[in-house]
Amino acid sequence: MLDAKFVRAEPEKVRQGLIYKNADPALLDEFLRLDERRRALLVQVEQLKAERNARSEEIARMKREKKDVSAEIEQMRQVSQRIKELDAELDEIERNLTNVLMNIPNLPHETTPLCKDESGNKILRYEGEPRKFNFDPVPHWELATALDIIDFERGSKIAGSGFVLYKGLGAKLERALINWMLDVHTQEHGYTEVFPPFLVNRRAMTGTGQLPKFEFDMYHTDKDDDLFLDPTAEVPVTNIYMDEILDAKDLPIYLTAYTACFRREAGAAGKETRGLLRVHQFDKVELVKFCTPETSYDEHEKLLADAEDILRRLKLPYRVVLLCSGDISFAAAKCYDLELYAPGVDKWLEVSSCSNFEAFQARRANIRYRPEPGAKPEFVHTLNASGVALPRLVVSLLENYQREDGTVEVPEVLRPYVGTDLIA
Repeated sequence: MLDAKFVRAEPEKVRQGLIYKNADPALLDEFLRLDERRRALLVQVEQLKAERNARSEEIARMKREKKDVSAEIEQMRQVSQRIKELDAELDEIERNLTNVLMNIPNLPHETTPLCKDESGNKILRYEGEPRKFNFDPVPHWELATALDIIDFERGSKIAGSGFVLYKGLGAKLERALINWMLDVHTQEHGYTEVFPPFLVNRRAMTGTGQLPKFEFDMYHTDKDDDLFLDPTAEVPVTNIYMDEILDAKDLPIYLTAYTACFRREAGAAGKETRGLLRVHQFDKVELVKFCTPETSYDEHEKLLADAEDILRRLKLPYRVVLLCSGDISFAAAKCYDLELYAPGVDKWLEVSSCSNFEAFQARRANIRYRPEPGAKPEFVHTLNASGVALPRLVVSLLENYQREDGTVEVPEVLRPYVGTDLIA
């Protein structure tokens, strides 16, 4: 969340940020109203406490002089009762202020294009040439069904629409991609692998910004457990350092993790959602960074390069998109999307969002670092990217590597992991 001091000092900057991120400026008005009331109450409470102290001294003096103090004691009781009432109101206002702050999005970075919808996104560059086919490429769902590597109907029978069943070389390809990406990131990009829980608590979901705004998009267990299925490994991995103070000498910290991810993706049935284009459960390898504010935007560029490296090695055509303020996530200040081209559906498909959250998540999760021994702790900056998400990667891979006879060539870098050079 944003620093309350900043919101108080720069309300017009916050208002403009809310407008450009399609958030309701009334959130700011409510914050300012509550904050003004809070400060007025604090003045009243301090004045009453001073009065209570003065009356206490006066009562002590009168007792030494053997005077009747019953009236003064009653007056002091009334003052104490009023302080108690104001303290209760202050507690309520503090809770409401926190709730308002939790619903205010991060502000766009100065290099994020300002636009209220995706029309303001900027395509920065294209990498790799789309393959030229001497036959009409078919969509992945036809390829996968014919090759018997993904069973869409049985996946739906087991869990419902939006769930799929990988089979045979399809299951092996999925596992191969996960293992290969983790190996690249840990052995060559400097990340430490972690394997977090697939369930997270409400505090963790709030820390990274999924709650309270997006609770209805998440899979929630029940009120007794109050746990959520991971929507992304960003949540458990970022919260590894919740409520901790890190040492500056240990920064930056690079972590990578595989998790299954679960989201209630909205959308009507049809061509736009067929096959693997929109699913409720998917696999993803995540990259998460913790660093100092001074280095976070350099680290952001390196993070983008690490995610891009995966796509380059797979020799898949992709493009890099700088998202505008109206299209980046609630918690992000700046974001690049990596989009793969899928010839069978003739679409560019997002496979990674590389985001810099600055101190927004760290303030919510209370993740700090000490710049030097004895120094006051400061909030770290957090970053994350998919490194990368698998469903649309598999879509692009199957559709780009398909052959006219309906078989699919396995990318060279994956062959040691899949154990074959051809899915047939």
